[in-house]
Amino acid sequence: MHVDLPLEQLERYRPEVAEPDDFDTFWAGQLAAAREHPLEVHFEPVEAGLHTVEVHDVRFPGHGGAPIRGWLLLPRHAEGALPTVVEYASYGGGRGLPHERLLFSAAGYAHLVMDTRGQGSSSHVGATADPGDPGSPAAPGYLTRGIGAPSTAYYTRLFIDAARAVDAVRTHPRIDPERVAVVGISQGGGLALAASHLAERPAAVLAGVPFLAHFRRAIEVTDEQPYAELTGYCRTHRDEVDAALTTLSYLDVVNHAKRATAPALISVGLADAVCPPSTVFAAHHHYGGASHLSVYPFDGHDGGGVHHDRQRLGFLAQHLG
Repeated sequence: MHVDLPLEQLERYRPEVAEPDDFDTFWAGQLAAAREHPLEVHFEPVEAGLHTVEVHDVRFPGHGGAPIRGWLLLPRHAEGALPTVVEYASYGGGRGLPHERLLFSAAGYAHLVMDTRGQGSSSHVGATADPGDPGSPAAPGYLTRGIGAPSTAYYTRLFIDAARAVDAVRTHPRIDPERVAVVGISQGGGLALAASHLAERPAAVLAGVPFLAHFRRAIEVTDEQPYAELTGYCRTHRDEVDAALTTLSYLDVVNHAKRATAPALISVGLADAVCPPSTVFAAHHHYGGASHLSVYPFDGHDGGGVHHDRQRLGFLAQHLG
């Protein structure tokens, strides 16, 4: 069942999305503060029982210099500087275990899987704390943590982590720094769109059914989690709704997508009640570079699933070589 506007309306859907006047200044300041911390990246070899892939446990400084974990998977028999995929986890998930993440290294890419601070207990296991959490009242979950101001918002920290992950992987001697793609599904797709703006020169962006796009529309048309965290918070904190929506305007990945230039592949399922199709079309239509949208009329939040993986591999081959 389609859950949003008819396709012919979605194809024309380019809404005005609230954007604060100091959006660029705010994010430039956040990046500058993060980069004051020396980029000391540690790659520790791990025996994971995988014969075709080398696995490294990664640590790098993210927002506030906090240590962020990850896995780096390297195709064992590949030669020369490698094109690279930086992948971000879906909501509630972390970096998982190395053998869960073999698609991209099997296709010949170096593959950094970034852990997600404070998450990793509802799907893929995580190993990174969130020392920046201010501990202010929030709905269960992550969307409303620190939502009173953009400087304290949970996703501000996570967006900076995502950009620093790109900086970090480029320090490895086997990585071609000019051929790095940012990739993710759902929350990971939203992080990929944020990184398309905040990271230095990604070569390609793959954002599957991206979360964190066009918040005002999302809370009007879905009561599914995680967006229901936001409506629950606003129902309880009625006098703080304006402040929360202002904070979200700094995080809305539509505003980040406007500033992106790398070629992008985005997917949407027309039966997706978690990330409503209109929010995905908004990100696609506002994207600053060349964007291809793969539409799956009968899919929900899987956004094409393993069939879309074939498109993702083809897109990477086209843009990374």
